[in-house]
Amino acid sequence: MGDTESVIAVAPSESVPAQPTRDADASPLVRIRSLLPGLARAEQRVAKVVLDDPAQVARRSITEVALAANTSETTVTRFCKAVGVGGYPQLRIALAADTARSEARSSRNLGGEIGPEDDLAAVIGKVSFADARAVEETADQLDVPSLQRVIDIVAGAGRVDVYGVGASAFVAADLQQKLHRIGRVSFAWSDTHIMLTSAAVLSPGDVAIGISHTGATTDTVEALRVAREHGAITVAVTNFPRSPITEVADHVLTTAARETTFRSGATASRIAQLTVIDCLFIGVAQRHMDASVNALDATRDAVGSHRLGVRPDGRRRPRETGK
Repeated sequence: MGDTESVIAVAPSESVPAQPTRDADASPLVRIRSLLPGLARAEQRVAKVVLDDPAQVARRSITEVALAANTSETTVTRFCKAVGVGGYPQLRIALAADTARSEARSSRNLGGEIGPEDDLAAVIGKVSFADARAVEETADQLDVPSLQRVIDIVAGAGRVDVYGVGASAFVAADLQQKLHRIGRVSFAWSDTHIMLTSAAVLSPGDVAIGISHTGATTDTVEALRVAREHGAITVAVTNFPRSPITEVADHVLTTAARETTFRSGATASRIAQLTVIDCLFIGVAQRHMDASVNALDATRDAVGSHRLGVRPDGRRRPRETGK
C-alpha cells in the first residue's frame, strides 16, 4: 500500500454517484478501478470481468457478461450507472474506444504482473510502463475545475499543512518544500500526534491537505477531520473518490494508479500523487509569478555555494566575478 499505517474498512455503497472526470474520453477502466472498493459485491464481480478482459467485454452481450459475473442483467446495468457510463451499450462503446487507444499507445504487453520468471529487462519494462501509465491516466482523469479551485484556495491561504504517512509522507514533504521555496507558509507532518496537534491549531483561512492512496489511512483521515472541525479548508489527494478521506474533505483530487504485484512498494501510486502535486504547485506559483520567480532565484542562490564547482558533464564551471 502507499500508506503503511492502519486503514479504515470501506463500506460498499450503491448510492454515491461517480465523480465527473476531466474528459469524457478518459479511460472507463481508470474510473472502474477507482470506484471498485465502494461497489456492491455483485457489482464488484461485474467490474472484475470488465477489468480482466475489457476488449472481450466490448464484444459481449449483456447476458454473457451477467453469466460470466454470476449475476443478473439488472446488476450489470446498475454497475454501468454506478461507474458513470449510463448503460451497457455505452460501456461497450467506451471499452472499444479505450482498447483502440491502448493498442495504438503500445504494441507491447508490459502491463502485466511481475513474476519470479521475469528477467531484469522485463522488470524495467513493466515498471516504466506502469509509471508512465499512472502519470498519463492521472492527467486524463484529473478534474480541471476541481484543481483550479484548490489552486485558488492554496494561493490565498495563510498557512498550508500537508499530512501523509508511509510513502505518502514523502509526497507531502515534496509539496511542502515546493510551496516553501516560493514563500508560502507550509508545513508537512507524518507523525500522528503532531498531525493532530497541527490540525487543532488551524483556523479559517488555513488549508489542510491529506495525501492517501487508499483514502482509508486512519492517521490522515483523522487529522483532516480535526482540521475541518477547526475551520480549515480541507483537500484530499487519493486514488479512490469514495474512500473515507473524501467524507472529511471539502475538495478531492484523484490519482489513477493501478494495482500491481508490488503495490506495497508504492511505486506507481507515488508517481501519480507527485503528478497531481506538481500541477497544484505550478498553478499556485503562476498566481504569484513574479514573487515565485524571485523566491526560486533567491533559494537557488542560497544553496549555490553547497554545490561542487563542476558542470553536469564533469567540467569545471567558470568562476563568477562581480559578487
